[in-house]
Amino acid sequence: MTSLPTLQQSTGPQFTRIYALGAARGDLVVPNEDIIGPINSSDEWIRQRTGVITRRRASENITAVDLAEEASREAIEKSGVDPEKIGAVLVSTVSNTVQTPSMAALLADRVGANPAAAYDISAACAGYTYGIAQADALIRAGLAEYVLVVGAEKLSDIIDPTDRTISFLLGDGAGAAVVGPSDSAGISASVWGSDGSKWDAVGMSGTLKDYRTNGAEWPTLRQEGPTVFRWAVWEMAKVAQEALDKAGVTSDQLAAFIPHQANMRIVDEFAKQLKLPDTVVIARDIETTGNTSAASIPLAAHRLLAENPELSGGLALQIGFGAGLVFGAQVVVLP
Repeated sequence: MTSLPTLQQSTGPQFTRIYALGAARGDLVVPNEDIIGPINSSDEWIRQRTGVITRRRASENITAVDLAEEASREAIEKSGVDPEKIGAVLVSTVSNTVQTPSMAALLADRVGANPAAAYDISAACAGYTYGIAQADALIRAGLAEYVLVVGAEKLSDIIDPTDRTISFLLGDGAGAAVVGPSDSAGISASVWGSDGSKWDAVGMSGTLKDYRTNGAEWPTLRQEGPTVFRWAVWEMAKVAQEALDKAGVTSDQLAAFIPHQANMRIVDEFAKQLKLPDTVVIARDIETTGNTSAASIPLAAHRLLAENPELSGGLALQIGFGAGLVFGAQVVVLP
């Protein structure tokens, strides 16, 4: 029997890190007063239940990929990386305007990263953490020298203004990160997974097939609020602690905690369960940006660094969780 030739495999650096972040928020500031009528509610009810005072939404002529491009250009410029050296573009989104092709392929062309590998990640509010996990793995495997990771959403396109379960929470925006090789560990081992038994806890009001063939309403986002709240508070605190354990750090060694900006009550409960000391700065971007799904963690991180530049170089625990139900978390060194 003729022996097979030995296949060559690529290898990469041992460590990776986030070089820089970029952000783009919707151009419109939408206060609670503008949306309480259709949901028959009040500013006080929204603030008490979610902590949201305003949310950012994009004008009709601005798409999610426009937001992604703006955020990506800032991240690339700040990173100092030539876009032609970006070997992969990963876009986490649930609001691409088409089923296919991917937003990532269009974004790669817009920012000058052709012919980078490009694909979208459909992991909702955990999408950015999924992207960071994959960027870390792709670089260490030698499949790319640099990776652009983006969370981009225009959720205002897929909401029902009369929906009381989630519509009043949501905003539009994009956050981007350039990930590349490092001399020391800048991204810890990731904890990620899913619980499909709760698949229908967050999702759409119908299917595209129903809309096309049965005259149903255009599918919009909805959620079972109590189910999601209980799962996020109790189960995701365990995931966050597991991520700390995998990184080999304790909560008092963190400079920042950056959870998905789902609900201020969830953020506060996280802090209690993780016993975060007062020295840890907690991201609370939801107050004025709203819940931007896959974009929320990089947007919150970008704001934290802008307001607290001394956090640069410190450790941050980031955790995303949402429709699927899916979750992802890792500890990163802030750029």
